[in-house]
Amino acid sequence: MMRSTGHPRARRAQLQAARVTLERYRTLLTQDSIARQDVDTQGALVKQLEGTVITDKASEATAKLNLDYTRVTAPVTGRIGLRTVDPGNYVAAGATTGIAVITQMNPIDIQFTLPQDRIPEIQARMASKAKLEVTALDRNRTATLDTGVFSTLDNVVDVTTGTVKAKARFANDKLALFPSQFVNVKLLLRTIDGAVVVPVTALRTSGTGNYVYVINEDRTVSQRAVKRGDSTVESVVITEGLKDGERVVTEGGDRLKDGSRVQLPTDVPAAGGRAGGRRQGASAPRGAASAPGAMPATEPAARGTATPEGAPTNPGVEKPVPTAEQRQRMGERRREGGGPSQ
Repeated sequence: MMRSTGHPRARRAQLQAARVTLERYRTLLTQDSIARQDVDTQGALVKQLEGTVITDKASEATAKLNLDYTRVTAPVTGRIGLRTVDPGNYVAAGATTGIAVITQMNPIDIQFTLPQDRIPEIQARMASKAKLEVTALDRNRTATLDTGVFSTLDNVVDVTTGTVKAKARFANDKLALFPSQFVNVKLLLRTIDGAVVVPVTALRTSGTGNYVYVINEDRTVSQRAVKRGDSTVESVVITEGLKDGERVVTEGGDRLKDGSRVQLPTDVPAAGGRAGGRRQGASAPRGAASAPGAMPATEPAARGTATPEGAPTNPGVEKPVPTAEQRQRMGERRREGGGPSQ
């Protein structure tokens, strides 16, 4: 009977040899050349060695696991924050502070809110398997940080704000998006072709509805009722009341009324003309129904310096006015028959 040694490799070799011996014993047993007791004893030895080898494998796996505990590896890829443990400090299992915080940077999700009135349209687009483009802008809405895809909607509406939470996923390859960063989000729900669009500052509201001030060819304005459609932060669609290419007032509308005359930023004094003369500037491009910066004509385009009627146009050098002491001396000299003092 074989005895196992302490080395795992030796025990595996003993198991292999015991299995070979067991096969030989079984062959001899079929030839009635060996006692069955010897065969059973050899089979028990094989099973004993198999259990020993399994125990060795478990011990080896435990040793590898303990070795892995000596190295701290990140469970996810991302950006590591400021460390809370310095070299030389003790680290205990189950510590609440941890060593550092790792935040996944790409891909990254942006959570934002949508008006509850848009939920049916968004759900219809999602049901049609359409990929809704989402653009992340900076705080001032001037720079585009990244472009992503709409992910999902929340399952409840916030009754205090009338909005529902949504998420969009961004690749963030350039790392322009930062965790917990404030951004503005623009969701492209659908595209309207051939729409007449004006800045939101051009649209005004009264008791009778929405209207705009349209600039005529003679620089007068006409108040015109319009119907608005979809809108964004910067612009609004005009569905009725305005034609393509017409110009509207975008600034100073509070000081206007129907028939008022306005001046445009492109109006400059005509060369050789009187103050207040105007030269027509460049017209608005086709398709942009707006004239940014149109102002009420409350003052002339050019300013001059007013002079009294009959005053010389080139008076020359003005002589200084004499003081009280000089006037007294001049009077004394006249009484004495002398000339004026200089």
